[in-house]
Amino acid sequence: MTLSRRFSPLAVLLASVSLTLTAPSAPLFAQEAAAEKPSYPPVQTVPYTVGPFTIALRADTGTLARLSPSAEPGFDFTPADRLAERQYNGFNHIGDLHLRLRSAGGDWQDFNSAHERKQIAALATKGHVFAAYDITASMGANIPLEVTREWADENGALAMYFTLTNTSAAPVEVGALGMPMVFDNIITDRDLEQAHAEASFVDPYIGRDAGYLQVTRLNGKGPSLLVLPENGTPLEAYEPLKNPPEAENIFTDKTQRKQTFEGFYDWTVASKGLAEKEWKDAGRQWNEPTSFTLQPGETRRFGLRMVESPSIRSIEETLIANGRPVAVGVPGYVVPMDSPADLFLNAKQKVSSFTAFPEGALKVTKEGQKGAWQHLKVAATGQWGRARLTIAYADGSKQTVSYYVTKPLAQVNADIGHFTTTRQWFDDPKDPFGRSPAILTYDREAEKIVTQEPRVWISGMSDEGGAGAWVAGMIKQLDNPDPAEVARLEQLVNETVLGNLQVKDGEHKGGVKKSIFYYEPEDFPAGYYDPEADWTSWTSWSKKDAADLGRSYNYPHVAVGHWVLYRLARNHDGLVKQHDWKFYLEWAYQTSVAMMEDAPYYAQFGQMEGDVFLDILKDLKREGMDAEAAHLERLMRERADHWRSLPYPYGSEMAWDSTGQPEVYAWMRYFGYQPEADSTREVILSYDPTVPSWGYNGNARRYWDFLYGGKYPRIERQIHHYGSALNAVPLLEAYRANPKDFHLLRVGFGGIMGGITNIDQDGFGSAAFHAWPDMMKWDPYTGDYGMGYYGHAISAGTYVVNHPRFGWLSFGGDVRKDGKAIAITPKDGARTRLFIAPAGLWVTLDAGKIAAAHYTPATGEVTITLDPATSTTPKARVHVEQTVAGSAAYRLKGGTLERDAYTVNLSANPTEITLTTR
Repeated sequence: MTLSRRFSPLAVLLASVSLTLTAPSAPLFAQEAAAEKPSYPPVQTVPYTVGPFTIALRADTGTLARLSPSAEPGFDFTPADRLAERQYNGFNHIGDLHLRLRSAGGDWQDFNSAHERKQIAALATKGHVFAAYDITASMGANIPLEVTREWADENGALAMYFTLTNTSAAPVEVGALGMPMVFDNIITDRDLEQAHAEASFVDPYIGRDAGYLQVTRLNGKGPSLLVLPENGTPLEAYEPLKNPPEAENIFTDKTQRKQTFEGFYDWTVASKGLAEKEWKDAGRQWNEPTSFTLQPGETRRFGLRMVESPSIRSIEETLIANGRPVAVGVPGYVVPMDSPADLFLNAKQKVSSFTAFPEGALKVTKEGQKGAWQHLKVAATGQWGRARLTIAYADGSKQTVSYYVTKPLAQVNADIGHFTTTRQWFDDPKDPFGRSPAILTYDREAEKIVTQEPRVWISGMSDEGGAGAWVAGMIKQLDNPDPAEVARLEQLVNETVLGNLQVKDGEHKGGVKKSIFYYEPEDFPAGYYDPEADWTSWTSWSKKDAADLGRSYNYPHVAVGHWVLYRLARNHDGLVKQHDWKFYLEWAYQTSVAMMEDAPYYAQFGQMEGDVFLDILKDLKREGMDAEAAHLERLMRERADHWRSLPYPYGSEMAWDSTGQPEVYAWMRYFGYQPEADSTREVILSYDPTVPSWGYNGNARRYWDFLYGGKYPRIERQIHHYGSALNAVPLLEAYRANPKDFHLLRVGFGGIMGGITNIDQDGFGSAAFHAWPDMMKWDPYTGDYGMGYYGHAISAGTYVVNHPRFGWLSFGGDVRKDGKAIAITPKDGARTRLFIAPAGLWVTLDAGKIAAAHYTPATGEVTITLDPATSTTPKARVHVEQTVAGSAAYRLKGGTLERDAYTVNLSANPTEITLTTR
């Protein structure tokens, strides 16, 4: 795809909204004086009641103007409070229609009922249809079809139908058919409390005839809304409605997309006409693009149905109750080559065939029935990357499930460690910015390190877009240390972080700069900065601005570096050589405190990777550094008490964000503020779904960070941006506290597994996947991926579950019955964490590897086999924790506790340890 690396004017405008800070004490979103809003004439509507919904249709256009749960009439799934300002041409509503048509030998022509509205004709109604219209006149001049729309009450579900009739004398090919799905995901002009009370997010399952949309409220409360297809109305694609200046067609919407508004989308039934034009340079689509042809006089009907689900966790039950096929993947839809996945299908129709694309990429075997559920095994056959499984049913309908095949996870970890410390390793003693040695952002498209970028932080080792590169290399070592890689990373911290990126001494000791690359053309020869790049925007910070210490979000990255080196020095032999463990733990502590002292404004918000501060606090306590621990705990309690005073304490430098919730959850749990932790958990579930797709399963919502960390900057739904794995951390912790809530495990594990699909076959880690169908590719920059890999690395583990319907399952490994015991083989890539849900037992290792485990349900006994000793790991360090209130506590038979963990001497052979209840 040929795209300019330069910012478009739109991208610069959008970016400038959110990162204009120069003074560290000033809020990023300083409120401007509110301009007086224009007034608009009222819109006449006609009210109806349909099942559990109170709705209204516009009197002039017949489009949906209200969709409220009758039990909560003050809430609306549509942007009804903006109805007056959005009543004009160019603003879409549910009930509008987009078509791309052509006759034989002709060009594609576009028609849009919202583009230039015309008077429509009301039609007679009967039966369950309560409103009907001929909307042909509003579709555009010379359309060769008659188009009618009906609204119906289908046994309490709100249904919308379109009927297309070919009124011409020639066949008409329909290459695009899109129905705008205009729900209220607009955060613009709302504060966080208003947004959580009034707005919703929409997540798609782009699964053809089994596809659906789930519309969930930002506060995580019910009811939720499901949009389901009627017969012959597959969700083939999910096409964004761009703003007119961005688009190549008239399928647009004038509501300004920005950091506070992702945009609206079309439920796209046919997409071949788009694939031939706007999408022609894109990667493979979720589904094969199709078209259909109407012969003269032929009629075809399409429709969608809207139903209420009591809660987010009830979505699949609601789908089943409405006769929809449901797929549940365990552990999800990311399949390592050495670890087959389970797939459970619940469908009214009999399955007639399974087909994988690329051909042979997946092998499906039948494992029998689990009640109403068909059990399948889905195994990778060696083809790496995206794969699609098509399930054909006896009635001719098709369901697609999107998978991602990876290398075995141990190899994935090895690959990213090698790539970051070799291909991304920057060693230039003459570098004028003092970045040598470093791990810098990498451009996979150009196959080179990004040493200059107008968004200076990307080349400056700080901010997420610049720190992500070296944080990824560092956190890989936590569970999978490599001596050569550790040596380089220790060199990076001691020569480039300390004293350059981080203030080493003086009044601001521990402070972290915004970037160590900057734009100061007077200090360099003419032409030093890339003349092809645009250095005129606010993103090209001066030396002074780059040295600012006031952005708290830069501190966790550096804290991670110190903390990992502490852990390696403390728990392994000979890996860390320049300083002892205490040096690095003291610097981790100093970084945490400096954040509070030098970046107090943003420190009031939850930080990405903020969990590291809790780990640092725990380690200070374990090491007997009581004064430091007490000081840090007091500082963190002040933050937690502030969050506790807010209804939705999830602010950031953005107007709405999915960054701070994980750290907020961690401290709420730590300080015993359980109601606030529970509220945070539910809010995360509002923007973090489980659907049968590697891309959207556990994909915490983010749609603006390509502006700040991607090579191709635009507002666009990002697939497995770092938020996926980071938001998985609190969900998995919440699951360990309540293993009956299977939903939490599915979403959380989807996030940490989605977060490793960014890593390609060589170990390059992309910032995120471009979800829009005109790209469908991984971004070529590493960008801020390291933050996501951090979330994966600190959470990777094997979870063993005895599900009431599906039986014994494993997330992250293999599980089988072995006599009276359950045999477990971890394959999660870390092999340092094991959760046995029926026992409420959480085993974590600071050193050593779990080769296998056996759990005997009748006695509760757990035996764990540890890998043999290595030169750097002669001893294992085993933490044993009960996470479920009231469950029996475990101890290691014959073990002695040291710093909250059992130390186990390893030998040249595997070592077996036994855990029993006290």
